[in-house]
Amino acid sequence: MSKNWDLEDEHGSRFMRKARESPFVPVGMAGCVGIVAYGLYKLRSRGDTKMSVHLIHMRVGAQGFIVGAMTLGVIYSMYNEYLAPKDSK
Repeated sequence: MSKNWDLEDEHGSRFMRKARESPFVPVGMAGCVGIVAYGLYKLRSRGDTKMSVHLIHMRVGAQGFIVGAMTLGVIYSMYNEYLAPKDSK
């Protein structure tokens, strides 16, 4: 039984390690889920807008948020690698 708990703990710690290495990935995922949830909520009150147009706008918004989060992640990574002060030990 402890073997299953170790396996689950290993996956959780691996996710946390990856999130610490690139913190904007979970932000991008959460933003995408948030935009899709908001789009589905607004689906009821879309008025005369066609369903396909509404879904395209929702997709573009989610993709834009993810691309923005990835861009910020790359800038953050480049800053840490090239511009951040290094310890000279």
